[in-house]
Amino acid sequence: MLLSVENLSTDFPTKRGVVHAVENVSFTVGESEIVAIVGESGSGKSVMSLSIMGLLSDPGRVAAGTIDFMGADLATVSEREYRGLRGRDIAMIFQEPMTSLNPVYRVGDQIIEAIRAHERLSRKEALERAIELLDKVGIPCPQQRVRDYPHQMSGGMRQRVMIAMALACNPKLLIADEPTTALDVTIQAQILDLLRRLREQTGMAVLLITHDLGVVSETADRVVVMYCAQVVEEAPVRELFDRPLHPYTLGLLRSIPRLQDDDAKRLYMIRGTVPNPLEMPAGCHFSDRCDSCMEICRQRVPDLVEVDGHKVRCFLYEDSDGARKDDDGIAAGEARALADAETARQIAAADALLEAEDIRETEIEEHEGVKR
Repeated sequence: MLLSVENLSTDFPTKRGVVHAVENVSFTVGESEIVAIVGESGSGKSVMSLSIMGLLSDPGRVAAGTIDFMGADLATVSEREYRGLRGRDIAMIFQEPMTSLNPVYRVGDQIIEAIRAHERLSRKEALERAIELLDKVGIPCPQQRVRDYPHQMSGGMRQRVMIAMALACNPKLLIADEPTTALDVTIQAQILDLLRRLREQTGMAVLLITHDLGVVSETADRVVVMYCAQVVEEAPVRELFDRPLHPYTLGLLRSIPRLQDDDAKRLYMIRGTVPNPLEMPAGCHFSDRCDSCMEICRQRVPDLVEVDGHKVRCFLYEDSDGARKDDDGIAAGEARALADAETARQIAAADALLEAEDIRETEIEEHEGVKR
């Protein structure tokens, strides 16, 4: 196993209390595997990746757990050892390339710096490598573009430069944090295709952080779903899309519009918002937004249990004593979750129709008042 994260917790002490940005997160990434981390903004995805990279800003700290990368626990290594690993064995594509690239240096110089930090190459040799990398990531005329400044490139080009920098020393693991954010659909498809091709050519593993389930379905081998700093579900990508177990995952998938849906149907919407990390609901973090919430859900946090190759954190699949339910109990839980989601959608549609009727009546009254 290339990367094994076990019970990772990351905290941010504040004046109002401790923010648990990552809470007992566990997952693995195998060699040449693409694992996607999915969740809403604020679920802890980026903080988790920064914890792995050792790039947490003060006062953030890894409070507990292990990050085993190629036999070394990254949670305990020194900053000097981290500098030897970052860029060489493990690299990261940051979310916004315009703020990640230095605006006063040419892109070629920034790639050269990344290469020479880990390899004993002359500047000429590093420049040749930089041109090769720009060509590999699909930038036309790399001999000329290597002299450009970031502002002279489009968003898609800057993202490709970030990928070239990350690949400068052939890392074994690439962490891609929202690599297609703010890109149009065509460029997004090109970037995802590029990541797949690079995985096939170099054998590197990819930890893909995103909230876009379309990206996940096209790219990933396995999916880890996070909500409010916790892993709530984990499964192979096809299994997760064909049979989502957790009500949160089900809600995410049912929120996606489908061509075969009736136009009269209202899209399903997960009610409420992500809670304040300093004011989490008692019990399950998703209980206040869940259509299938039970009394036990408000009393304690469910464990992550395994169900037919799935891992899921939900009392629909777990007994009150923490044991996995039998097959009949699981089937009943799945049926209930689907029925609750459909009922919630119908109620939302009815409420929307009533609201629209109220608005229409108000407009008619106002119009008649003006006529008088």
